[in-house]
Amino acid sequence: MLCSPEELLQKNQALSNAWERYRATPTFESFVELAVSINSFTEFLIDKGITALHHASHQLEQVTLTLFNKDVGHPLPQDALNDLNERVLALSRMAETHAAVTAGMADRRQNLDHITTGALQSGQAWLIGHDPSAWADLKAQLGYFGMQASFATWGETLPDTAGVAPLLLLDLRSLPEAEWCGRIQALRQRFAMGQLISLCMPSDFERLQQALRGGCDSCLLEGMPTHAIVEHILELNERHEQEAFRVLIVEDSKTASHLIHRTLQENQIVSEIVNDPRQTLNALKHFNPDLILMDMYMPNCTGVEAARIIRQHDEFLSTPIVYLSGETNVALQVDAMRLGGDHFLTKPFNPVFLNAIVKSKIERYRALRRTMYNDSLTGLLNHSSGKNTLDMLLSHVAHEGGFLSVVMMDIDHFKQVNDSYGHPVGDQVIRSLSWLLKQRLRKQDVICRYGGEEFLIALPHTDAEQAFVIMDRIRQDFSQIRHPHSGGHFSATVSGGIATYPLYQNSDSLIKAADEALYLAKRTSRNCIHADEF
Repeated sequence: MLCSPEELLQKNQALSNAWERYRATPTFESFVELAVSINSFTEFLIDKGITALHHASHQLEQVTLTLFNKDVGHPLPQDALNDLNERVLALSRMAETHAAVTAGMADRRQNLDHITTGALQSGQAWLIGHDPSAWADLKAQLGYFGMQASFATWGETLPDTAGVAPLLLLDLRSLPEAEWCGRIQALRQRFAMGQLISLCMPSDFERLQQALRGGCDSCLLEGMPTHAIVEHILELNERHEQEAFRVLIVEDSKTASHLIHRTLQENQIVSEIVNDPRQTLNALKHFNPDLILMDMYMPNCTGVEAARIIRQHDEFLSTPIVYLSGETNVALQVDAMRLGGDHFLTKPFNPVFLNAIVKSKIERYRALRRTMYNDSLTGLLNHSSGKNTLDMLLSHVAHEGGFLSVVMMDIDHFKQVNDSYGHPVGDQVIRSLSWLLKQRLRKQDVICRYGGEEFLIALPHTDAEQAFVIMDRIRQDFSQIRHPHSGGHFSATVSGGIATYPLYQNSDSLIKAADEALYLAKRTSRNCIHADEF
């Protein structure tokens, strides 16, 4: 998973600036700002999957929070200052190195031309073990999705071409257990920014502990099928961009509300302030937050009263509410949560802890929403959310001008796949197509599992001819995938139909025309793409 080098360097500079401010003015207030900045950087690295930097930042965060919680005067003792300085400088150097490595890497979804020029390389992996034939199938499967995999034995030294941040897949079974930690640590030391995944690991506690303690980022247990390993690796390699978290602050004190706003802003959390609780409903409707931070005691309305009013509206029933108050009476806290709240933070609050609570609550809230809007098998939009998203996309394109191509794509003879190999294998074929679509299309494109083996795809600012080139390439590449089953492998094909705005003016007519074009492709020969316009 990649982030832009500019983004990483910006976060790194913010941390360095916070450290310099503390050194220039070593007060408790500037130390709080430093702790928030370190926490923000750590969360950023977790979100972006930058493993080695996350380890270093997490260690710095733990040291800082230990000092934060102790009754330590400021400036800090000299030994603590020296330790923090070394950790900040080391993390900064690692961030600069990582930014330099990724500086030349183009975002694979930014440019439509990239999609039309051929199969994309989404990353490089090294399989390290004893027997290359044991991993031939995994190597081939990764290749179908644009990931180049090479094999090396434990005795080999990986070449410099392996890169600074490779994906290393380790088969430890051929090594004595006494060597595991040493081998993993040697790889971690050389490839500090790489991802280390141990394959076919026994599920017992001691061996997993040994591999993780040695430096592995994760362990995939023995018996995991090849397609599940591929799915895990593709998810690691995929760049996830999500909308910024949104928090509504309901707090009558302008000083307190702006302090909370600044604390959240350090973690790229967008917030809006409501100083009069009677305006809360209006703010909820236009701001649409992921969470509400609610003061307990405000003029004209208590936090509990406001929460009960909010819960009268079905659309806000599941929005998390976190109370902020100096109230320490546990019985009152319990009642407050029983009457509509989800958590209670006592003032004065630790800003790092506030950020942690807010992010964990929002992540769970969004996970719940994903189960409502996304298909459970593929993770793509489901039928209803796909149509709603298409409506919004069409509205934007109509306003801006230009083209919007809609594609209906269907797996050929899918009933025969289920009848011949079973529904679990059929599910895997559907997942394979969804992975290929996610890899080859841009982040602004819409991909929806429309139903069964049928997919709805929307390509904004793409005319029929461009859409045909893109989808026909995907069709060709999907036909090359060898899907495993108990008796060997088989191949499957897809057909597709394309319709384009402005020839068709609304989403229903676009879908209907694309579906008719798909039917024509099926009736003609299958394994082909038909565009309604040519």
